[in-house]
Amino acid sequence: MSPEFLATALVVVLAPGTGVIYTLAVALARGRLASIWAAFGCTLGIVPHMVAAILGVAAILHASALLFQVVKFAGVAYLLWLAWQTIRDRGALKVEAGKEAGSLPRIAVTGTLINILNPKLSIFFLAFLPQFVDPAAASPLGAMVELSAVFMAMTFVVFAAYGFVASAVRDRMLASARVMAWMRRGFAAAFVALGAKLALTTAR
Repeated sequence: MSPEFLATALVVVLAPGTGVIYTLAVALARGRLASIWAAFGCTLGIVPHMVAAILGVAAILHASALLFQVVKFAGVAYLLWLAWQTIRDRGALKVEAGKEAGSLPRIAVTGTLINILNPKLSIFFLAFLPQFVDPAAASPLGAMVELSAVFMAMTFVVFAAYGFVASAVRDRMLASARVMAWMRRGFAAAFVALGAKLALTTAR
């Protein structure tokens, strides 16, 4: 496994995106344990895209404009729904002082759906993984599976770290109703912005 792959993958994982925003929101709303479940859910949501890339199914998604649009706008709708739930202080992102768990499976499922409903991930992995597979490798498929596993592990660790940092300042933020109100608005706006960005993306 090349240092170039590890460096590139780390940069991609560290870049703030939908999964990072969701994990941070959960950490501030529900605490450290919940953020781990959020990170797990977001990581699990990568699996279908990696499998699609490995099997070449992503190429079909790339070629079918209609299919791409359907998945894309389903993702946009889900992000807008999350923004609405956040601003109303309900659902998996509901802030409850003294309560650090909540419905952990629900938090993980939401994180999984966030990434599953982002068709750009399939296109990304279709273009990303093959670049780091040695053409002379005895089993290119095995090499892609190995790279995928490392990428997923990095995703979980980095997202969990984001959650730990956010949960460390959670108590201070909960002490201020005004700060919490602005936090909810900020995350709701972030989900809307990410939804708008996704809506404007194209398969090519």
